[in-house]
Amino acid sequence: MPVHVTAAVPGKVGRRPETLVDLLAEVGTTALEQIGRKAVDLVVIGSMAAGSLAGVENLVGHVTERLNLDDAAGVRVEAASASGAAAFHTAVMEVQGGYARRALVLAGEKMTGLPTPEVTRILARTLHPTEEAIGATMPALAALVAQRYVTRHGPAAIDAWNDVTVQARRAASGNPNAQFPTPVSLEEVAHSRPIAPPLGLLHCAAISDGAAAVVIEPGTGPATVLGLGQGLDALAVVDRPEVTSFKATRGAAQRAYEMARVTRKEIDFAELHDAFAPFALIDLEDVGICGAGEAPTWFSKGWTGPDGKFPVNPSGGILGRGHPVGASGLLQLAEVARQLRGEAGPLAIRQSPRRGLAQSIGGLGVHNFVTILGAGGGAA
Repeated sequence: MPVHVTAAVPGKVGRRPETLVDLLAEVGTTALEQIGRKAVDLVVIGSMAAGSLAGVENLVGHVTERLNLDDAAGVRVEAASASGAAAFHTAVMEVQGGYARRALVLAGEKMTGLPTPEVTRILARTLHPTEEAIGATMPALAALVAQRYVTRHGPAAIDAWNDVTVQARRAASGNPNAQFPTPVSLEEVAHSRPIAPPLGLLHCAAISDGAAAVVIEPGTGPATVLGLGQGLDALAVVDRPEVTSFKATRGAAQRAYEMARVTRKEIDFAELHDAFAPFALIDLEDVGICGAGEAPTWFSKGWTGPDGKFPVNPSGGILGRGHPVGASGLLQLAEVARQLRGEAGPLAIRQSPRRGLAQSIGGLGVHNFVTILGAGGGAA
């Protein structure tokens, strides 16, 4: 059964005074208004750490009460920083299977209510216990991946991930929902405060609050679900034979392409998980748009810009839009759907796209998702 997106709402990201329930209710209300308040019989919510970060449990109950959806079924799903994508995949499978007629998918995170060191400790719980025990953090392990990428593919990669951040912030300057609407220069990025060398502050995603909502229902349209893919890898980085490519993304991409019955050459643009600038290079290679070690050239030459041959993150991506971890995967999907539905406004890419891809990373490349949306009635 084909399923398509009938409403897509990427919420405002940044330092928000509202509670997590407020953020989810805000985007949920807007999504329901976009479909004329038609009946919804399933609510799926993605959030990575609602209890630890926002102090709220029984999240579905709190949100459905606020939205007056007491007659709907509901479930919360979690896949670390890919929780928003996991929520979408869960809802699609429920609708495809005939268990729900119309689903409201929500994802959100409230992160700024705690001190940064405490947030860092909570995020580190997604790592292997041995990594967490020695004090490893997400930026530290991302820096190891970045160092290895430079060793394998050359120092041009360093200039390229400066380009990644500059492109992200330039795109975000046109996004009214972005946390960072001010462009930055290459010099500012290269000389930003060191966080985990070789990564500086502007190479790393910020702590953010935000939420997103989409509505899905049977049928086809400009944002039909064509392909879904998930992939897993070893939890500990030391147990992986390769760290300059994420096996979980490669597996997810292969499954999504097979389900959609399309090739990478038939994808027009992508929203990729760039929580750290070097990851954008790895992501582009892992979803098959270019070969290993070729992504630096793509970013340096501007081929990934909004008017390039393969636009990447026209919304500003995680580096520009912000990273409310549990929401980011659904924010990506909402932006892809808006491009395809002609609702992207100032973020619209020049070409009229027919297919878009969203790729989301859970943990440090452990549980990753790839989703393909497009016009028509694909294999999904």
